[in-house]
Formats: sequence, structure tokens, C-alpha cells
Amino acid sequence: MKDFLLDDTGDLLIQNGDFVIGESNNQHQLDILVATKGEFKEFPELGVGISEMLSDDDFVEFLIEAKKNLEYDGMKINNIEFTANGKLNVDGNYK
Repeated sequence: MKDFLLDDTGDLLIQNGDFVIGESNNQHQLDILVATKGEFKEFPELGVGISEMLSDDDFVEFLIEAKKNLEYDGMKINNIEFTANGKLNVDGNYK
């Protein structure tokens, strides 16, 4: 999916005085994982709230919620898991 791209701080990415448009699938995934429910006014049930998971030992509920939210956004998720080094691996593609 093409969309406006954001920089590392979440601001619009601007190059040569113009907005940058490009592949935004990873950006949309990150937005959904970071947002809490209610932050997307048009879709108030969308959002996982990964920061809330940091204080919880049971991350299975987080993985279930993440998969459900990403599928709601139009992804087909094959697998979602934390790797041995603690990174979140999402194996899926937008339909």
C-alpha cells in the first residue's frame, strides 16, 4: 500500500521540500501495534497497545490481540511470534 511516509520520530518525511510517498505496510503495522484502543477515531476498536504489554508476563494475549487487529486491517497472518532475542516477527501480507 502506498501512503505518506513518516520519519523515525513519527513526523511526515520530507525530502527536497515535498512529502515522501512510498510503501507503508510496515508503518501501518507499527501504528496498529503501538496505538491503544480509541486512538483511531474512525475505528475505535483498532489498536493493540504494545506498551501496556511490557508490564505483563503473559504475552500470549498480546499475540492474539495483535493477530486479530492486523487481520482486521486486511492482513492474512501466517504466524506471529516473539523471536529468541525478543523481537516481534509478523509473517503475513496484506490481501
